Parts: sequence; C-alpha cells; structure tokens
Amino acid sequence: MKITIISGSHRQNSQSEKVGRFIERTLRENALCDETWLFSLKGNPLPLWDEGIWDGDPEWQQRLAPISAQLAESDGFVVISPEWHGQVPSGLKNFFLMWGKGELAHKPALIVTVSSADGGAYPVAELRMSSYKNNRLCYIPEQVIVRNVETVLNDDPAQNNADADRYFRERIAWSLGILREYALALRGVRDSGVATLDTFKNGM
Repeated sequence: MKITIISGSHRQNSQSEKVGRFIERTLRENALCDETWLFSLKGNPLPLWDEGIWDGDPEWQQRLAPISAQLAESDGFVVISPEWHGQVPSGLKNFFLMWGKGELAHKPALIVTVSSADGGAYPVAELRMSSYKNNRLCYIPEQVIVRNVETVLNDDPAQNNADADRYFRERIAWSLGILREYALALRGVRDSGVATLDTFKNGM
C-alpha cells in the first residue's frame, strides 16, 4: 500500500510541510503502509492550469507525467492545507484541476488543516465542497485540524506544548489508521469496474 501526502502550502519551510513530515514518519513507524510519498507545493512547482493540458501539450505532459505516475500508484492520500485568509491556498486548489484521468479517483483522503491560532475549519469545508468533483477523490469522514501549529509536532520537545502535542500525535495516528482501512476497502470499488470514467468523465 502506498500513501501520498500533499503539503499544500506555497511557502518554504512551512508548518504544513512540518506536519507532512510528521505524518510520513507516523505512517512508517506504525507500519500503516508499505510506501509513502510527500509532495510539497512549496515554491509553486505547478503553473496555473490552462487548456494545454486537455490539448496534450508536450510541456504539460512532461511536467505532469512523473507526478501523475506517483498519484496513480497511490492507494490513499493525506491532503494538508494551511488556512490563508480563511481559504485553501490557490496552489492547492490549482493542484486538484490537474488530475482528471483517474489518478485520484475512488481513493480515500484524510484532510489535515493547520492554523497558527484557533482557525483551520474553513479549509476543511472548502475542500469537502469543491475539490473532488471531477477527480473523484473520496474524503473520509475524519479530519484533523492542527491549531497553534507552531507549538506542536516539533522535533525538539522543548518547543512543544506537551498536552497539545500528545493529543495531536495520538489523534493523527488514529486518523491514519482509519485512512488505511478505507484504502483497503476502496480497492474493491476500483477493481469492480463499476467506477470507470469512460461513460461519465466529469462529476455533476
């Protein structure tokens, strides 16, 4: 089983990527999957979507093919989003426009949002509302909102609020265990053949 972690912050050395690295370690240390891949949107590695993707533009194909292969091999995803002005970062929303050929389809995803204070709920609602329609990603019912993120999940225990840090470590591990079970279960949906994208390419 392969789980891909998508860190949705554009920033270098972001708290989202810090959380992503912790999640990757947790998946491995708890033997929840056989392989992980952490894909970070720092520095905006993907240009804004344009119709060249649909037209088979060679530059787009060259850029997206390696990422597409990693996503297609994945059984489940963790989508990490900071809250910027109450929103999901534009680069992360742009990411979801790229994959319409089944790379994400009928695979489970855990939403993890991060906030420097007590926010983080708005990106959860936004992702659930508008990021899955054509790519058919399946968000599981669980989610994690890492509040006051600078004070938890740090490698140096002295930088952590001990009680909050313990809670988030336990909550994340528990949620990843649920993600694993969804990943196992949804293999049957994909293998059944009923979820083919040939008949109805786009969601309603």
